Amino acid sequence: MLLTSSISFPNLGITVDPSPVAFTIFGKEIYWYGIIIACGFLLAVLYMMYRANTFGLTQDDVLDLILWAVPIGVVCARLYYCVFYWDLYRDNPISMLYIWEGGLAIYGGIIGGAITVLVLSRVKKIPPLVMLDNASMGVIIGQICGRWGNFMNREAHGSVTDSFFKMGLADAAGNITYYHPTFLYESVWNLVGFLGLHFYCKKRKFDGEVFLLYVAWYGLGRAWIEGLRTDSLYLFSTGIRVSQLVAAVSFIAAAGAIAFVLLKKKPKPENLFANRIHESPDTQDEKPDEM
Repeated sequence: MLLTSSISFPNLGITVDPSPVAFTIFGKEIYWYGIIIACGFLLAVLYMMYRANTFGLTQDDVLDLILWAVPIGVVCARLYYCVFYWDLYRDNPISMLYIWEGGLAIYGGIIGGAITVLVLSRVKKIPPLVMLDNASMGVIIGQICGRWGNFMNREAHGSVTDSFFKMGLADAAGNITYYHPTFLYESVWNLVGFLGLHFYCKKRKFDGEVFLLYVAWYGLGRAWIEGLRTDSLYLFSTGIRVSQLVAAVSFIAAAGAIAFVLLKKKPKPENLFANRIHESPDTQDEKPDEM
């Protein structure tokens, strides 16, 4: 059940009371969460198409990726969530299909999207790391926007706190409890990461560097933020937070991979796929246009 209490940030002098429901059509409530997710998706697609040439891709390449990666990513995000919350679906497995009730895990979506990239890149004869570079820019935009859907629903907040950025939520009796606004932390963290990647794209040293930088940045931030949340998925009966573990491992692996390539491989910018494809435009004609 969604909370509908006012939201306050006392130290910032801000109090708002947004309804989770944007409007109603033919008796069907349309939630801000879905609208915000849709807007984030649109912005991500537009940016990926804008950046396509930077990575040596065409806009058709981007659209093909979106066509396949989005539905597969959503399915994998749902399966990931259901596996770790199996007790909720054990007695009624068909409810796993009720995706409109919520229950998606970002890491499941990333895994599904990555698998899609590997298959599609092979079909289109494009290095998978190139497509991952472009896709990671879209993913981080979606994450920046998506967390504001959590804000509208008064969900995915952190533990009780008295920090400067504390967020107040009132219960049915009007008692206010202050929590970490983890949605805000993650959105701002990803915004900083996006701006850094945006300006660094054209200065990258090797294919896959943007993707690895995204994984490292997001992993570092998520490992910290996940520790503040109260709705984490746990590794079955252990006290280990799944997302925190995955985030920490992702950060270490990505940071290690970047260091290894830069220090050991000493990549040269002229070997970037985009530079090679721009120097030999005829090679673009060799790629199939469709999957």
